[in-house]
Amino acid sequence: MKSCKSECGTTANQPEASHPPHKDPNHISSVFIITEMDCPTEEQLIRSKLETLSEISAVEFNLMRRQLTVTHAAHALDTIVTALKSIGFNPQQQTHSSATVEPTPKHAIWPLIVAGFAATGAEVLEWIAADTHWGVVILTLTVLATVGLPVLKKGWVAIRNANLNINALMTIAVTGALFIGHWPEAAMVTFLFALAEWIESKSLDRARYAIHNVLELAPESALVLIDDQWQQMQTEMISIGSRVRLQPGERVPLDGTVVSGHSSVNQAPITGESMPIEKTIDSPLFAGSINMQGALEYITTATRDNSTLARIIHAVEEAQSSRAPTQRFIDRFAKVYTPIVVTIACLVAVLPPLFFDGLWSDWIYKALVLLVIACPCALVISTPVAVVSALTQAARQGILIKGGVFLEQGKSLTTLAFDKTGTLTHGTPVVTQSLIIHGPKQQAQRLAASLASRSDHPVSQAIHTAFLEQKDRWYEVSQFEALLGRGSSGMIQGQRYYLGNHRLIKELGLSSKHIQVQLNQLEQQGHSVVILANTTTVLALFTVADTVREQAAPAVAQLHTLGIHTLMLSGDNQHTAETIAAQVGIEQATGEMLPEDKLRHIQHLQNNAQQVVGMVGDGINDAPALAQANISFAMAAAGSDSAVEAANIALMDTDLRKIPQFIHLSQRTSVVLKQNISFAIAIKLIFLILAVNGQATMWMAVFADLGASLLVILNSLRLLKTH
Repeated sequence: MKSCKSECGTTANQPEASHPPHKDPNHISSVFIITEMDCPTEEQLIRSKLETLSEISAVEFNLMRRQLTVTHAAHALDTIVTALKSIGFNPQQQTHSSATVEPTPKHAIWPLIVAGFAATGAEVLEWIAADTHWGVVILTLTVLATVGLPVLKKGWVAIRNANLNINALMTIAVTGALFIGHWPEAAMVTFLFALAEWIESKSLDRARYAIHNVLELAPESALVLIDDQWQQMQTEMISIGSRVRLQPGERVPLDGTVVSGHSSVNQAPITGESMPIEKTIDSPLFAGSINMQGALEYITTATRDNSTLARIIHAVEEAQSSRAPTQRFIDRFAKVYTPIVVTIACLVAVLPPLFFDGLWSDWIYKALVLLVIACPCALVISTPVAVVSALTQAARQGILIKGGVFLEQGKSLTTLAFDKTGTLTHGTPVVTQSLIIHGPKQQAQRLAASLASRSDHPVSQAIHTAFLEQKDRWYEVSQFEALLGRGSSGMIQGQRYYLGNHRLIKELGLSSKHIQVQLNQLEQQGHSVVILANTTTVLALFTVADTVREQAAPAVAQLHTLGIHTLMLSGDNQHTAETIAAQVGIEQATGEMLPEDKLRHIQHLQNNAQQVVGMVGDGINDAPALAQANISFAMAAAGSDSAVEAANIALMDTDLRKIPQFIHLSQRTSVVLKQNISFAIAIKLIFLILAVNGQATMWMAVFADLGASLLVILNSLRLLKTH
């Protein structure tokens, strides 16, 4: 495998926005796996080669999967394969979809060991004696034969395609060193570069596959009910609607809904929740989570390639393929920096010997050192590895970030707006109080529940659920009638009862000043009030409210500690909005807002205060405001396609504390990026000065470049650790 060192070339940069060519509707699409395709250098080589062919209408890349998709004329398949092979790639046509990344090709380590001994031997022979020239030559050729030929071959391909990537620069440097008689130097440079490639590829693989090491947890087979018999079956063969049995300790193979059994399930790999979640009939299950206790049977709701797990992997891959603002800047910088340094190296090689009587061999050697330094490897690597590590760590915590731009922007967030229902609250009303006016308490509750059980209104359902344990003592209701906009009524044991709002009670002539005072007090506290009455008197008041999520107040407090202003934009009445805001600590609440009102409010904040504004919602009802906000968060995205698509950042569960976690991660990523860039630039500047002064050797330049690259990689990998 060639590591991302090859990003260094001038043509290694992806365009800031990818706009594939127009796709011919008469063309077909073929997918190829190219194990040698790791970085934008390979992408650029392939793109420049294929887009010149008239039979091809579109070329698309997924570097995380090493996947190339070509839209082409039906007869052009052989032409594509031939073109790819001509630039050094070995494409394999993919005939099935997969959510996994192809494994890194493994290479034997013995050539590297042989090359190391040979390069060291060449340096030692050159140092201890002057008459061992042929021994040095043989050892140098050994190095070139064992580890140098792949680099030289790739370098020649790059030069033919006018691509000044690291392989091209190293090929020129090694060839030049041989030409001026610096054989030991050529041997050591070749070995150190091969060593750098090997170590760097191992380090980068850790970042590249971290998300898959965590999330590729679903088993390859499952126990499925087929023709009244339980049989083991490969998960890719299992269709939606199959019945699967899950034993304690097993991982969930596919998404589904529980139809039998009771257990607790560890969903941490999917949602980031630290505690196991209780699962009973009708509970959702996500592929990759772990069944902790009891046996479960469930019906599958997604195939392997469309499970929540697969969508998480896909979302992270898409985020990794989009470049962050800092990465775009570094790419532009490298695009200018590399040709400038190459030009300086050419001038250093030619001008002093021509005009200042310098020795050609000395100044060519200095120029070759400059060529080795010319590739900004550590600088280019510094950003993507940090971003990939941060995106992976976020996914582990149940936070899906849609791209590096949002990861970097998180640290600049100044204001965060919250929807109320389903975001700060659970989204389902519950009975909070039973205020008895006349008669026994349990009788009033049973009467209310009996009437409520006949209605599908959310408030009635809340009363029905609240007193479910008394179901065996509920009354039979006859002549039930739904009273539109007011409530309901029915006959119970020969007497008419009513369950409804204040408007209904006023129509019945049963309202009083005492009742009105109580209603006003309760409504100002954010409660909806349901009144139970018979034909002559009010019997009870039931307060119904949407309860606040337990994590909402701690999350808001953490946001305030980070200096972020908070506000609520709710469709509920102003009293309710203010009450909920006070409970969770939100600074400002605005009620009675339609979706377009929320949109205008976000626009007002952005335009008048020049703030970076975030919006938290359910991903559907708040779509206009979510789309307008600089950063948008969708709640409880696990298992929901629409929520994942709606926002820039998808929280896989309902824990709002993930938002300050995201901001902390954004701040840490920013620090790491600044450290990496500063260190990489400093190393380059130091060695440019040393090279011009003749104080740097070629192998020192390679060693410094290797060290800088490894340090920025290791520094970036710190983001994989949970803080």
